[in-house]
Amino acid sequence: MEPDNPPPPTSDEVFYARTFTLVTLALLGYFLYYILLPFFAPLAWALFIAFLIYPINAWLVRKLHGRRNLSASLLTFATLLIVIGPVTALSAAFATQVADLLRFAQQFAAEHRPSDISDLANIPLLGPALARVQQAFGVTLAQLQEWAIEGARNVLQFLASMGGKIFLGAVGTVIGFVLMMFLLFFAVRDGQQMLDTVRALIPASTTDKNRLFGHLASVTRAMVYGSGVTALTQGALVGIGFAIVGLPSPIVFGVMAALFALVPMAGTPVVWVPAVLIMAAQQRWGAAIFLLAWGIFIVMIDNFLRPYLVAGRAPVGTLTVFMGVLGGASVFGAIGVFLGPVVLALVIALIRFALEVRQTTPDSPIVSADEDRAR
Repeated sequence: MEPDNPPPPTSDEVFYARTFTLVTLALLGYFLYYILLPFFAPLAWALFIAFLIYPINAWLVRKLHGRRNLSASLLTFATLLIVIGPVTALSAAFATQVADLLRFAQQFAAEHRPSDISDLANIPLLGPALARVQQAFGVTLAQLQEWAIEGARNVLQFLASMGGKIFLGAVGTVIGFVLMMFLLFFAVRDGQQMLDTVRALIPASTTDKNRLFGHLASVTRAMVYGSGVTALTQGALVGIGFAIVGLPSPIVFGVMAALFALVPMAGTPVVWVPAVLIMAAQQRWGAAIFLLAWGIFIVMIDNFLRPYLVAGRAPVGTLTVFMGVLGGASVFGAIGVFLGPVVLALVIALIRFALEVRQTTPDSPIVSADEDRAR
């Protein structure tokens, strides 16, 4: 007959039980990583979009009297219409304009050989600057023009090879896009339950967890609305300005300007300043002055649009955005443009959070409120 109160486990039994648990979790985590790796981009985009439209979903669920399946279906279908239509049209126009721009660059390279350097030398401001570079480094204007033409051709050939995939490449292939829409339904419908499960696993009090998740949500929205919307607005304005002055392929340059706008210390001037110089070299002074004023206006937009969109949300530092955008894009692809800064901001938030907890309770470990009451 077994005793009613079994003896407590020995230290060896506790050690082996914990070791077995840790090894099992490590193996499961290893296999889970490789199982989900092919679906990372569609899953990341689905969770990201679900997070952005969560307030709409919460409002719609209340209006539909708690019918979460219907709300998730409507929002998934609406996202499909909103995304697939503009993306398809923009992708086709982008591919066409890249091909036209590549043909123009090849024709320009054939007509302006490196031995004919008058185009570069006669550009105001640029000509004297290139002359100083030639004197300082021994690089001739012919070499610079050859490098510029060859570099432009390589970039355009790369963009042309991407073609219609330049936007759908954010999630991989068409199959990846379909998979993203499929996962989006479940992310919208069960997102709150997933978040509650993750929240319950964090060893902290309810107040601290609410602060942490609130900060993460604030940082994510600040990154999306502050950087993303501002970059899209600036890119669209650059494309409009290029179309007004009659420059070729305004959509291509608008997309490039939007990408550069996401990178601190670069911005849209990387795109429109060379266009101003080209207008001046062609003695189209009216177009050059207009594009210069238009570009300055686009730069000024960042000074008032971004603070307005980020108002009331946690700010994201310039260094965090710079490292996050470049590192995230190189590792995770298109989703990394937003995921990189958010991950870095979360790490910084966790460090600050841990320091605050240690300052308030220096001798106490971080435990949940339920565990603290149990003690």
